[in-house]
Amino acid sequence: MSFSRSTKHAFTLIELMVIVAILAVLISILLPSMERARAITRRTMCMSNLRQIGVAIYAYADDYKDTIPFGPAPGTRTITNFYPTLGMPTSLISLEGTGGPVGLGLLLQKHLSNTPKVLFCPDADQRVDAEAELAKVGSAQAQCDYYYRHGSGGDMLHPSGTTHIHLSNLGDNTRGRPIKAMVMDANYLCDPSLAVFHVIQRTNHRQENVNVLYSDGHVGTLSNADGKFTVDVGASPYDSFAKMLGIFENADAK
Repeated sequence: MSFSRSTKHAFTLIELMVIVAILAVLISILLPSMERARAITRRTMCMSNLRQIGVAIYAYADDYKDTIPFGPAPGTRTITNFYPTLGMPTSLISLEGTGGPVGLGLLLQKHLSNTPKVLFCPDADQRVDAEAELAKVGSAQAQCDYYYRHGSGGDMLHPSGTTHIHLSNLGDNTRGRPIKAMVMDANYLCDPSLAVFHVIQRTNHRQENVNVLYSDGHVGTLSNADGKFTVDVGASPYDSFAKMLGIFENADAK
């Protein structure tokens, strides 16, 4: 009786190593492309958030005689109060102490009541618990992922009044240009030592670009390669608001 030799081929160790090497190369090529695609998707979702915020601001202005969400007046000044003067550019949605809504938080009761999470960027660089922040509204200070301008003319020391809160005529900025940029991604850099005062770093899109909502309702993406739209305060946060206003005025020029 004769036995035929099996014709099945078994991979040698060298062949397996070659296959593994080829797969590793393919993965190294594909992963960055997939991550870039995911980042683009998240940035697009952020732009959609800002468009929804824009629709809400327009609806608010329609309800309140052309005025944009503005105020209320701040409470007692403290080292952890991020809204010391009426009309300051801010990412806050509620105030320290009372938890009263402020800035974009004024949209939560009605105009964003069904979609409150649009106030949080899906491409944030730090983990942010949106539900926890929203739960603070009404009881404590809370913030979202976007700076809101209040249409401020730019007075950093005194209340800005109500001459720059009409959607149809927001006035001019401190550089003499028409105010156009209203809401944008928050990019805030600070020294870790400030965490004791609840001042922490908050950035989006790896600081590569920012999405901006303009007063006509359109959303644009601006390059932040030169840091023109990043607020970097180091260990001294006292000029934070002036720098926030500065990046809005940079966006006005676009």
